[in-house]
Amino acid sequence: MKAREIVQVLELRVVTRSNLLDRELTGGYCADLLSCVMSRAKSGNVWLTLQAHPNVIAVAALLELGAVIVTEGAPIPDDVIAKADDEKILLLSTSHTTFWVVSELARLGIKAQE
Repeated sequence: MKAREIVQVLELRVVTRSNLLDRELTGGYCADLLSCVMSRAKSGNVWLTLQAHPNVIAVAALLELGAVIVTEGAPIPDDVIAKADDEKILLLSTSHTTFWVVSELARLGIKAQE
């Protein structure tokens, strides 16, 4: 599924450049511990987290993730947005809870990363 589709259906806010919306999302992973993400998430996955700091972007770039969704209205500092733009990471946000977003992604056919 293209990132553009989940942005539209879930009414997500696009924080970084919208030219990244045609990325194909290959699955999903949800965690706030960076070490867990580094050991379990796969290239092309969408990552859901409450965290919004530069290391989130560094991990997303290292793993070549398809997108990062910052949930529950967590504020995203300007330096994080700039880093995401520089690293070509699609950064999205929502005021919805993490669980709501996970359930909606599953409904749309985004599979869990096992």
